[in-house]
Amino acid sequence: MKELHPSEMVERVRDLVIIKTAIYSLLTLSVTATATAAITRKDVKPWLASSGFGLAVIGCGVKSLERDKKQSLWELQQASNQGWRSLLAQSFLPAAKVSATIDLDNWIPGNLVTNPVEYIQKKQKHVALIGGTGDGKSTFTQYLSSTIGGKVMVYDSDAKPTDWEWLDQQDVVGRKGNFTAINDAMTADLVTLEELVCLRGDGGDKAIAGRERFLIAEEFPILTDECKSAPTWLKKHAKRGRRYKQFILVIAQNDTAEKLGLQGYKGTFYSCFCLVRLGSFGHDHARTKLKDKKLEQWLKAGGKKRFMVDDRPCELDLSNWGIGNKELGVSSEELAVSSEELPVDSEQPKDELNEYEQAIIDAAKKLQGDVLKARILKQGSRLFADLAGVDIRIMFQSLADKGIGETIGKGDRLGFRIVNDDYTPSTDN
Repeated sequence: MKELHPSEMVERVRDLVIIKTAIYSLLTLSVTATATAAITRKDVKPWLASSGFGLAVIGCGVKSLERDKKQSLWELQQASNQGWRSLLAQSFLPAAKVSATIDLDNWIPGNLVTNPVEYIQKKQKHVALIGGTGDGKSTFTQYLSSTIGGKVMVYDSDAKPTDWEWLDQQDVVGRKGNFTAINDAMTADLVTLEELVCLRGDGGDKAIAGRERFLIAEEFPILTDECKSAPTWLKKHAKRGRRYKQFILVIAQNDTAEKLGLQGYKGTFYSCFCLVRLGSFGHDHARTKLKDKKLEQWLKAGGKKRFMVDDRPCELDLSNWGIGNKELGVSSEELAVSSEELPVDSEQPKDELNEYEQAIIDAAKKLQGDVLKARILKQGSRLFADLAGVDIRIMFQSLADKGIGETIGKGDRLGFRIVNDDYTPSTDN
């Protein structure tokens, strides 16, 4: 649109006023002629009626011209408003741009984890490794498999010949997309778990000594689609595997319970797994869950060597670690830490409980020694409303195993009671 002189603006407004006056005059004459035709002589009626109609048609044409004029003036008004806003914006611009940066050169998170293997072993939980393509999932998994201890089994449908070189190749199942072999192995794992349950029931922990295993499931969401036993394998080991030293590691590109095949078992997921979040998943957790912008920037600055383990930052440089442990003459047995060397669960730092466990402890303390039941939690707290009762009872048992409280009853009647009145749950989480 060309620039207009103020005189032209006045002229356009005047034209609009004239057009409006013409419209009202034509409509008035049309109505008058039509009304007169109704009461006048028969020989005059056709002329008056035709005149009224013609005036109405002319009025409609002028009305269209009015709309064009209004549109033109509206566009001018919008241009004027835009110019005014631009002028105001320019007037209030700062003299120089100021950017705020956080100095991370010498900053170290207070709760930094430098040895994730030791952390996981102290927790005595399963592992869920979450990361996108290129975040280092394979490197971290291979490192963990060579250091965690116990017999390692790997279910990997995409494994290359050079992957998992330090393991007995019979323990690497599923190469070349052999999902049938993975399904059969997972079915056998479930049988083994039941055998260990019986052995421990008859002879205690000594009866299952030396049967420790670490089971790794690569890209587990794919396995849930291809292997019938995979969902049951995950749920059974998540709930019971810890007690019988049958630990699992599941790898995925999403950190939700649903994506891992644990629909309806959200509580089990967060209570029984250490969540290792790599790459953007760690950054997002720091920003959205922990509300810690400085931590998010610290993670980004460290690249692949910095990530999150549960709610704690971790720094571990694996850039020089490769799959050549055999070349270095180091076996997985030599790198492994015996389960007998691990601290007992009661020594786990109590300030690292998740939000579900802390809520259970809060509720149990309010009962002042009475037994807390899953039904009470589901009815009294939104946090537990959508959880299954069996999920909540699993968390009861987990807290009892940590020495924080004790379970009362069995099966569907299992409840929880605080035995240490001095314990105060953390409010940091």
